[in-house]
Amino acid sequence: MADRGASALSLPDDWPAHPDPILALNQMGSFDWDLDTGLFHMDAQAHEVFDVRPDEYDGDPESLSVRVPPAEARRLDTLVAQAIKDGSENYGAYFRVRRRDGTQRWTHTQGYIRRDETGRPRRIIGIVRDATQELSEFAERREQVDADRDQTSVVQITTAALAHARTVQDVIDVLKDTHGVSHLGATSLVMGLVEAGRIRLVAEGPEGSFVPGTLVTRIDEPYPMSEVVRTLSPRFIESPEEFADGYPILWPHITDLDITSAAYLPLIVQARPIGAMGLLYNDRRGFAPEERNILVALGSSIAQSLQRAMFYEQEKDLASGLQQAMLPRTIPSVPGADVAVRYRSASLGRDIGGDWYDLIPLPGGRVGAVIGDVQGHDTHAAAVMGQLRIVLRAYAAEGHTPATVMARASVFLHELDTDRFATCLYAEADLATGVVQVVRAGHIDPLVRATDGSCRRVPVGGGLPLGLSAEFGRLDYPVGTIELDPGHTLLLCTDGLVEQPGADLDDGMQTLAGLVAAGPRDVWQLADELIEVAEERGGEDDVALLLLRRRGLETPQTGGRLQQHVAPGDPEALIAARHMIRAAVRAWSAADRSDEVELVADELITNALMHTEGAAIVTLRVLSGTDRRLRVEVEDSSSALPRRRDAGESGVSGRGLLLVELLTDVWGVEARGGGKCVWCEFVVPERS
Repeated sequence: MADRGASALSLPDDWPAHPDPILALNQMGSFDWDLDTGLFHMDAQAHEVFDVRPDEYDGDPESLSVRVPPAEARRLDTLVAQAIKDGSENYGAYFRVRRRDGTQRWTHTQGYIRRDETGRPRRIIGIVRDATQELSEFAERREQVDADRDQTSVVQITTAALAHARTVQDVIDVLKDTHGVSHLGATSLVMGLVEAGRIRLVAEGPEGSFVPGTLVTRIDEPYPMSEVVRTLSPRFIESPEEFADGYPILWPHITDLDITSAAYLPLIVQARPIGAMGLLYNDRRGFAPEERNILVALGSSIAQSLQRAMFYEQEKDLASGLQQAMLPRTIPSVPGADVAVRYRSASLGRDIGGDWYDLIPLPGGRVGAVIGDVQGHDTHAAAVMGQLRIVLRAYAAEGHTPATVMARASVFLHELDTDRFATCLYAEADLATGVVQVVRAGHIDPLVRATDGSCRRVPVGGGLPLGLSAEFGRLDYPVGTIELDPGHTLLLCTDGLVEQPGADLDDGMQTLAGLVAAGPRDVWQLADELIEVAEERGGEDDVALLLLRRRGLETPQTGGRLQQHVAPGDPEALIAARHMIRAAVRAWSAADRSDEVELVADELITNALMHTEGAAIVTLRVLSGTDRRLRVEVEDSSSALPRRRDAGESGVSGRGLLLVELLTDVWGVEARGGGKCVWCEFVVPERS
């Protein structure tokens, strides 16, 4: 054992070595921080890291404030305090030091917190080192990694942006945008689509780079886009010389762009070329294999997006054409009114909606305004809409009351053998009197704007949507009455102009009323402005809009006519008829005889309901001639003529016709097919 020990190498007396020399070899300095006294001891290498001389440092950490900027000092203090507080054994941080010459260097520190048996921190022992080179190298590596990542992810970035492109122009805009192929550093972009054996240029840039004669080129011509379409293979041009030799016709026209290389890619879908794209560069020569693969993948992604956009545009054109074919080609001129109509298709684009509007001229200076919306967004909805529009127009033109028009349209839709229903609003306006009778089938209420610009929603009692009311046997539609004074505007629209995701319908109606109130007085300008608002808002529903502004009539019009259907046992219809009579009397300037007209009309309606079977049809009209007269007609299905009876002193009936004879200027009875019409007239002079 002794011999073996004698032959062994002897160890130095100071083994193991003190860490200072080892740390110095790695350009690290050490420190020992006494937390009780606050003294912060540093070795010579630490002094060099902080760039302080021994005579400038007295062991107080505050002495280092000349080297450590205040913001960095606060960040370090917070870090150390947090490590002490949460019981950590160590901490580490990068911070900046201001050197003696004013420059800054990055520094790194690591500290080990030593605690006593009670867990109280007593000392922090650690190291500091110059980290400037380390961080510089790290930044360079990171920049390279980021560049590689950007290069390899350009296809994903562009594809993600193209996912929102719906039209060919959207695709082009994405490619020209900073989120598109500009990641590849291209100077110029050119793109063409194959159409009937030719390539039509759809994009070129920058401005002023268009080559004359290349707007439409044949596939067999000596151009790079024609070549890649013919061969279905990409063409990479790696130098100006190669470009000039390969395409002598094109090259002279692009020399001003200082092109040094180019990549032309066929845009292929299902083994068929739909176009080609060229990327031109002025700051590079040649393409690495990885870059070629990325560009080929990019071309594939763009081709898919282009085909999707082309299908989208074709379907949108088809849907738009079908929609326009279903809507009225022209709106007839209406004496006494200004009418504006607008239609906006949904932002869904290719989907076609069932929204429609219509304006129906009626006899006697009346006009019917229709707004409606068939459930769904497809060609079936448009087809149903077209049929509904036709039958509504036919029923109105036949002279039916608004409630009957709506009820018959509901039965028609129910019998159409479709699962669709429709909301609708029909307003029949007498422009001579301003009285508007409104029937609503599940649709939103109309709005009226007054001459002072104020706009209000007009609540109208309504029934079930068309189709559903017939299915559930609830075909009674209440009729509301609106008085439209000269200069007032009636607004009818579908819910696409009102509804917004997450918003209440009432709030939407209030917002619309505010827009109408603040809008221009001209109905055509107002319609344009409302549609612009709908465009900006977007949305996934169509918008149909009809505005009718009543003009003041210079001369009284003959033939003003209102009509109301009153069914037996329907108090609401009787109330609506009385309201219509009252409004018409006021509108026709016959207020002086208002009580007489209302009393007589009410008597005739009551007689018809009590003494006959079936409904009564009440008609009011203005007649002009030697005297201006207001005529009231009550028609029923009984051929039995009314007769005057002696009521006696205590009788409660029999005085009706006597009342009619006393209060009217003239009255009579007319046969009407299987029934009769009891009529009376009141002379109502014009007001001077």
